[in-house]
Amino acid sequence: MPPFTSVAAYAPPGVGMLAVGVVTEVFGPREGLPRFDFALCADRPGPVPTDLGVPLAVEYGLERMATADLVVALPWAGFRTPLPPAVLEALSAAHERGALVAAHCVGTYALAAAGLLDGRRATTHWRFAQPLAARHPEVTVDAHALYVDEGRVVTGAGAAAGFDLFLHLVRREHGAATANALARDLVLPSHREGGQAQYLAAPVPEDAQDTRLADVLAWAREHLHEPLPVAELARRAVMSKRSFARRFTAATGTTPHAWLVGLRLSRAEELLETTGLSVEEIARTVGFASAAVLREQFVRRRGVPPRSYRRSFTRTP
Repeated sequence: MPPFTSVAAYAPPGVGMLAVGVVTEVFGPREGLPRFDFALCADRPGPVPTDLGVPLAVEYGLERMATADLVVALPWAGFRTPLPPAVLEALSAAHERGALVAAHCVGTYALAAAGLLDGRRATTHWRFAQPLAARHPEVTVDAHALYVDEGRVVTGAGAAAGFDLFLHLVRREHGAATANALARDLVLPSHREGGQAQYLAAPVPEDAQDTRLADVLAWAREHLHEPLPVAELARRAVMSKRSFARRFTAATGTTPHAWLVGLRLSRAEELLETTGLSVEEIARTVGFASAAVLREQFVRRRGVPPRSYRRSFTRTP
């Protein structure tokens, strides 16, 4: 299917204003970036109460969900109370006709109630993951992931993780160059893997070691073409390998190896889209040992080889 261009975000009574802001910021009009046909919809057009008590003017009813390429279930304060059957039917109908369906935060409860998560993995705000699992035992709930991509059904964690969810969808459907440009415009990290932790239980104290760690990460981004073993990164941070690995994971929620692989793949995606470099040249540029290693990692992450990805997302002749 072609990448989505129309987006309908369902705002239930008591919808979270933060979530409305996040989805509007990502899919609303932005100069110099692809324009999405974006709309908020509700049970019926008119004022919709929000979690802040301020009414939100919504122009469209549920009929907007019947034509959108991407339908998003937004979180709402009363998520413990079932939504009207008409809403659940609209979500199911969107999925059945082939639309991409996503949920931000406790919007996952709506997809679960509609039966769209049966037999699938899903995530939500970590605070409400256990009640979701108890209410819907047929759903495998991951309380730690930033987002879970199950193909035509994608769920995301709470609050600001909505940006990660929506940027992932833009990246998946429209390519890395578009997602990176959008992230720059929003002053956000270009990409965080879905398996990254939602939160860090013991944040790293801000001290001299943190400064050294940040400097090393910035240096690594500029030297992706080099091998970058953990021993070298630790040496530059003036730490032992063990201390460096421990503090790295505490600060980023992932391992040095996983962080480097993700960074290299993200850069490879952008080069495939925006340059005419061969796969072999790109592999060298981003620091993979060979084109074969790049292909292996790319297929594992994207599900397609680099050349197929280039045909889908290329920005060059």
